[in-house]
Amino acid sequence: MRKYLDAYIANETNDMTRAEWLEKRKAGIGGSDAASVLGLSPYKSSMSVYMDKILYAHVANVCSAGSHPVAQIRSLERRVGEAFHVAKDSKGESVAQNSKKINIDNLDINEEVSYKMELGNKLENFVANEFCLKTNKKVRNVNGILKNDKYPFALANIDRAVVGEKAFLECKVTGSYSKKLWKEEVPMHIQIQCYHYMAVTGATHCYVAALIGNEELVIHRLDRDEELINQIMDLEKMFWEKCVLGGELPTPDGSDDYSKVLQGLYKDTNEEELMLFEKEELLNRYDDVCELVKDLDSEKKAIEQYLQLQMKEYEIAYLGDRKITWKKQTRNSLDSKRLKKEHPELADKYMKATTSRVFRI
Repeated sequence: MRKYLDAYIANETNDMTRAEWLEKRKAGIGGSDAASVLGLSPYKSSMSVYMDKILYAHVANVCSAGSHPVAQIRSLERRVGEAFHVAKDSKGESVAQNSKKINIDNLDINEEVSYKMELGNKLENFVANEFCLKTNKKVRNVNGILKNDKYPFALANIDRAVVGEKAFLECKVTGSYSKKLWKEEVPMHIQIQCYHYMAVTGATHCYVAALIGNEELVIHRLDRDEELINQIMDLEKMFWEKCVLGGELPTPDGSDDYSKVLQGLYKDTNEEELMLFEKEELLNRYDDVCELVKDLDSEKKAIEQYLQLQMKEYEIAYLGDRKITWKKQTRNSLDSKRLKKEHPELADKYMKATTSRVFRI
């Protein structure tokens, strides 16, 4: 078995398709999942990671029991409502014990390859080469999904290994809007990804090279922080054992994903009244947040109005390196009021009723 530092290569990725690679990633928490699990990712919620992993755990156990061949994984994904039924592990113990069926037809659990992601993958080689030119260091591909027995729930996919050092290189491509952030330090969610990789590999440090707006390459070094790594891995372990294996929902994170899952889980209602035993400070905080949001929304609109006043009839303006647009936009919409008045039978024919639970305090 091939190794890289303290980790071993669990899956070779040389001949692996992207779909196969994404499937293998579901078997554990990857570096790009780490910040989401901690609730610190600006792009992905902990609930999104949870759904991705719990579905894999369910399918893997069903397939290992011989009920369904692996080829049916995708069809099972489409019937993801079964993902919360009790699954058994190799010892016959329950993995997910939430017997509620979940309706998440509108929740995208399959990571799609966007143009931006494709471009990022192609630019990775360019970033790695530029890093070598700027630092006089050498890097190499590892071409494998890495694991470490100390953290059986964790996976690592490093971009490059740095030759002659216990270090790796993480390559990033980002827009010019984040130039100031990257100039000062590595963004928090990327730092967490790197510390996750250090935990799995045993690396003493890493380099992060970011191509900003196709204009400038910024390079940072992160050194191993044992205390921080332990905190990150403890939280990941708790998420994996309590949520993925234990079937508990993650802590509410305010994401749309979480709301959709709750709507699916509890769409059937009980009209009896329930007494809650939460502390009243929770509702007091809710009221404070509502007022704060209202004030911030007013301030946001006032700033927009001030800029519009400066732009007047101009459609495009620049403030520093930021582009501002105020363009005409035509939107076609159905005049439902007129349709109901002039053709009531036709309007009724195409009327669609939808039911969802509305939360009010």
